[in-house]
Amino acid sequence: MGPLGGLRVLEFAGVGAGPHCAMMLADMGADVIRIDRPTPSGLGVAVAPEFDILGRGRRSVAIDLKKSEGREVALGLLARADASIESFRPGVMERLGLGPEICLRVNPRIVYARLTGWGQSGPYSHAAGHDINYIALAGALHGIGPAEGPPQPPMNLLGDFGGGALHCVVGMLGALLHAQRTGEGQVVDAAMVDGVTAMMGLVVSWRRAGLWTLERGDNFVDGGAPYYSTYRTSDGLYVAVGAMEEKFYNLLLDKLGISGIPHMRPHTDRKLWPEQRKIFQATFARQTRREWCDLLEGTDACFAPVLTMDEAAEHPHIQARGMYVDLNGVAHPAPAPKLSRTPARIRSSSPCVGEHTSEVLSEWGWDRTHLSRLLDSGAIIQAPAIASTEWERANATSLAETATDRSRSKPDHRRG
Repeated sequence: MGPLGGLRVLEFAGVGAGPHCAMMLADMGADVIRIDRPTPSGLGVAVAPEFDILGRGRRSVAIDLKKSEGREVALGLLARADASIESFRPGVMERLGLGPEICLRVNPRIVYARLTGWGQSGPYSHAAGHDINYIALAGALHGIGPAEGPPQPPMNLLGDFGGGALHCVVGMLGALLHAQRTGEGQVVDAAMVDGVTAMMGLVVSWRRAGLWTLERGDNFVDGGAPYYSTYRTSDGLYVAVGAMEEKFYNLLLDKLGISGIPHMRPHTDRKLWPEQRKIFQATFARQTRREWCDLLEGTDACFAPVLTMDEAAEHPHIQARGMYVDLNGVAHPAPAPKLSRTPARIRSSSPCVGEHTSEVLSEWGWDRTHLSRLLDSGAIIQAPAIASTEWERANATSLAETATDRSRSKPDHRRG
């Protein structure tokens, strides 16, 4: 069942951080019900259900929230749920009559999570934005990228998932514990800009202590230090070293055969960094990535090859940890972290829109007569009526072909 077995969670369909948050709860055993729109929403990049990793593990109920009967169904579900997740702009759920005030009135125990980029208050709260905007305002983006170049977004990992989804899950679990003990629900205002700001704590402390400059690529963990950087190998690939501590740095020099070269010590002397970087660059450029892996992998030299995501899935360490799981022919990143007594698991692929409408509503207390009336009115929709949507026809085939082509390749993380 997982540690959250028996927990009922409603997810109002969104993109990115919201689905990732719901996926984590579902992996840990919660019964997550996704409230889908009955027609394609146009949100995000279209991915066919079998490849929608963030959509895994839950069931789908299709509700037309523009109809009063549909809103009543949604409110009825909220009255029966332990928690909910929505990622709309502030005010949208209130206009639908599904805001936290009314939900806590009909269900005083509910944990009502609101996952947005800017949060529920502040000058930017009603503005559109994406990961790059949130991490820019939080001061994180400024420090990411090469010294001589512009800031570079680290995909959308930092804002959407680190600052958003993960912090939202932590907030929800804390609020759920409180609700269990007291019967009191509450609102979780999970803003990505807040989460990223909180994640900046260590770097901010270095800055306050005068140990961190505001120049990009000038510090000890932003690529500025030669011992904490990436280097190109003779086959045009890259390796990463992070030998910060003196004993690890000395081992790295010994392994590379450059321990006796002048100016390689001390590694904490910023004046020596330019010369040290040149020596590292010249050294790593002499051999292939595979040859450096043969020499350095698994040692205390703080070394790793820089892998593509396809290569990473095939790496022996990732495989030994079981960090990819095959689900109906699609390799999914496995749940994390690992729990010894109640491990998380992937239970199912992403559902089709409305695949479980009648099933879920029957389980949650709607009788057959009421369901028939709702289906006839179009307030709710059952999957067969919407399984062949324009979205699926336009995207499923091409995406399946692309994934099939990619799956034919079995990359070797050590191969050039």
